[in-house]
Amino acid sequence: STVRLWDLAAGKSRATLTNHKKSVRALALHPKEYTFMSGSADNLKKWKCPDGEFLQNLPGHNTIINSLTVNEDGVMVSAGDNGTMLFWDWKTGHCFQQQMTIAQPGSLEAEHGVYTVCYDRSGSRLLSGEADKTIKVWKEDPEATPQTHPVQYNPVKEPKRY
Repeated sequence: STVRLWDLAAGKSRATLTNHKKSVRALALHPKEYTFMSGSADNLKKWKCPDGEFLQNLPGHNTIINSLTVNEDGVMVSAGDNGTMLFWDWKTGHCFQQQMTIAQPGSLEAEHGVYTVCYDRSGSRLLSGEADKTIKVWKEDPEATPQTHPVQYNPVKEPKRY
C-alpha cells in the first residue's frame, strides 16, 4: 500500500507515499510530463515527481489492477484481474471507454484476467498479456465516430472552499 520514491544518485529514499488502502501492483510514468500513476484495487492515483505531490484520484476500476500504461497522447489504460481494461484521459481523469477482454475458446472463466498492457512505439496499438495464455493486439477503430461511440463526459467538479 506504499510507493517509495528514490534518489538514485544519493542512494536514499526521497518520499514514501502511503495514500493507497490496498496493495499497489502497477505504476505508469507519463512519457512527456513529469508525473506518474499508481494502481491499486481501491483507486488509481496520479502523482507529481520528484517529491510525490498528490494530484488526482481516479475511482471506478473496482478490481485488482495488474497493469497501467500511457501513450504520448495521454490515453492511459488500466488492466484488471477481472478481464476489464479501462481507457482514461490522463489530463482530466475521465474514463471514456471500458473494454472486456475476449477469452480464448475453451478457457475457464478464471482465465479472464489481463496481466499486462503496453503500447507499441506508434502509441496507437495496445498489446495485452492475458491469463488465458494469449497475447492480444488491439487497434483503434478507424470508422469510429461520435455517433457510433458516444462519450458521456461529466467532469468531477472541485469541491467549493469556504
